[in-house]
Amino acid sequence: MAEWIFMRNLGRIKFTSNTIIPMKVYQTPEIKNIALLGSKGAGKTTLAESLLFECGTIKRRGSVDANNTVSDYFPVEKEYGYSVFSTIFYTEFNGKKLNFIDCPGADDFVGSAITALNVTDTGVIVIDAQYGVEVGTQNIFRTTAALKKPVIFAMNQLDGEKADYDNVIEQMREIFGPKVVQIQYPLQCGPGFNSMIDVLLMKKYEWGPEGGVPTISEIPAEEMERAKELHQALVEAAAENDEGLMEKFFDQGHLTEDEMREGIRKGLVDRSIFPVFCVSALKDMGVRRMMEFLGNVVPFVNDMPAPVNTEDEDVKPDSNGPLSLYVFKTSVEPHIGEVSYFKVMSGTLTSGADLSNLSRGGSKERIAQIYCVCGQIRTQVDKLCAGDIGATVKLKDVRTGNTLDEKGCEWQFDFIRYPEPKFIRAVRPVTESDSEKLMEILTRMHEEDPTWVVEQSKELKQTLLGGQGEFHLRTLKWRVENNDKLPIVFEEPKIPYRETITKAARADYRHKKQSGGAGQFGEVHLIVEPYSEGMPVPETYKFGSQEFKMNVRDTQEIPLPWGGKLVVCNSIVGGAIDARFIPAIVKGLMDRMEQGPLTGSYARDVRVIIYDGKMHPVDSNEISFRLAGRNAFSEAFRNANPKVLEPVYDVDVMVPADVMGDVMSDLQGRRAIIMGMTSENGFEKISARVPLKEMSSYSTALSSITGGRSSFTMRFNGYELVPADIQEKLLTAYAATQSED
Repeated sequence: MAEWIFMRNLGRIKFTSNTIIPMKVYQTPEIKNIALLGSKGAGKTTLAESLLFECGTIKRRGSVDANNTVSDYFPVEKEYGYSVFSTIFYTEFNGKKLNFIDCPGADDFVGSAITALNVTDTGVIVIDAQYGVEVGTQNIFRTTAALKKPVIFAMNQLDGEKADYDNVIEQMREIFGPKVVQIQYPLQCGPGFNSMIDVLLMKKYEWGPEGGVPTISEIPAEEMERAKELHQALVEAAAENDEGLMEKFFDQGHLTEDEMREGIRKGLVDRSIFPVFCVSALKDMGVRRMMEFLGNVVPFVNDMPAPVNTEDEDVKPDSNGPLSLYVFKTSVEPHIGEVSYFKVMSGTLTSGADLSNLSRGGSKERIAQIYCVCGQIRTQVDKLCAGDIGATVKLKDVRTGNTLDEKGCEWQFDFIRYPEPKFIRAVRPVTESDSEKLMEILTRMHEEDPTWVVEQSKELKQTLLGGQGEFHLRTLKWRVENNDKLPIVFEEPKIPYRETITKAARADYRHKKQSGGAGQFGEVHLIVEPYSEGMPVPETYKFGSQEFKMNVRDTQEIPLPWGGKLVVCNSIVGGAIDARFIPAIVKGLMDRMEQGPLTGSYARDVRVIIYDGKMHPVDSNEISFRLAGRNAFSEAFRNANPKVLEPVYDVDVMVPADVMGDVMSDLQGRRAIIMGMTSENGFEKISARVPLKEMSSYSTALSSITGGRSSFTMRFNGYELVPADIQEKLLTAYAATQSED
């Protein structure tokens, strides 16, 4: 077998396809899973390099500018200069294995962070000391709260020109509360940053210009008072999480280092303490000290609450339990092909294991090779225990979110929930014959990132692609065109309008066609009116000087797939239309409900009373009455003061106070109705109701207005009438397309 050698500036690492590289088998109580999180530009990828370097996993640190980091190795990431995908890597530290998932910071790629937090046990949130708590940071913190995950803050870029540690700490406490506890503080911020006080160990750390190994010394006299004050606050926070420690603290006034670590560990699990560390990832200052804390203090896999399967059963990470894997990420990677990343939920995985994919109907899969991964470098191992994270290649039929079980085990996991798309575009290939190929590519890419949502809309006659923002979709376009060599076009998506009526109207239509032999004849008289649930059928209708009495014989209520109902009342008397033709008339009505008379959109909430008509003993047939019913309905619909409805969404926007006025003005220009404003954790929250038509490029506009410091969510609310001037434009545009046809 050939041996592949990956050459990087960080040293030579061999990956062999047929040789297992010796590596310690880590047991569940020796494994920790950690997510690296934070806003774009906070320095997570650089921090990952320093963590790997400090643990000896790599020999030399790469850099984002040089495109040679462990994390950002995909071509699209090198093209754009920052993370697009999450990257899994591991370190071995003091007899423990720490699995990390480095997540993209851009809000467009929030799906990676959500995935990572669901399969890890602790979140390290990196904060840029120059810009403090950004909106993306708050969004991530909310996710950790929803998932009840421990959080550690790493304040990075303390060597930046605008770094302001004290101000950011104050901001953090204002937003995240008094649980924010300082483990360290810098003696100086800005380009001169090279030292800090560690109030857990009560020592001073100082680095030379190249960073790396620090000089550890006693705390200077002038800093002792502040250090003691922060140390006392840390001791109190640690003691709060253990009654025994609390009693000892009250008795003795202090705790040992080991006791403090145990108290902090319990506080992390309970989310009653959020420690703050100081680092300069670029200069490798403070990184090893933080790594020591991660290795010594953060919870192990078995310290955390057990995940729950689809049967609502707790599944503890037991190496001796049934073997079950959860595939949380799939990707197609250079020189390898399809790679499946998984977490061992239970049991012990060994090479050659035969498993069933219950998520895909029980299809059989053999795990021929197991890898521990460090970016694109994969080390083959022979065994992984419960709680560990690994990868395998070339499975037959495995998708993101699938569960693989050994024989006799029938667990499934489905615990990851992704946000709804915020930015939607219609997509098509430049060459129409490539449509099927494009769908295959989009389906595959959805498997890699479930926040790319693909829908073939029968209603709009478009393929819709949804994502978290313009850049999210632009990234997909780059990959399709550069990796798959398929040129595609993004277009404005059509809006799924609805049509309805606001008053009763009457019409009749005779369909008559004679073309030799048997002809076609059918005549239908009907009344249409707006329908609401439970409304009675009037006994009489009056139109002008004519009065029509109704005697309803039977009623059909047809729930419509797109919402609302069509209600059809048969009020035929005297056998004017034979009962066998009524279904054909209903089909004609549905033809027009599916393609409304005004704009071709779906119609809804209409009641039709068929009260009269004529038929011919020879020429009447189903097609005749279907056409007569369809045309009578169209005419009556147009006379019933028809209206176009548009989808409206509830939108919540989180903005800094200094740009709130600009965001409000922009929303009002989008026909938004402002429902309320509140302050939330240092940001202003604007709640509004906005038509979908006006939200088409909102993510791009909001980013431009606020410099990327804002975020928003949107939820479907319902349908509302469009303004008269807009309805007129829609009708005119539709009429033009009909005349062209």
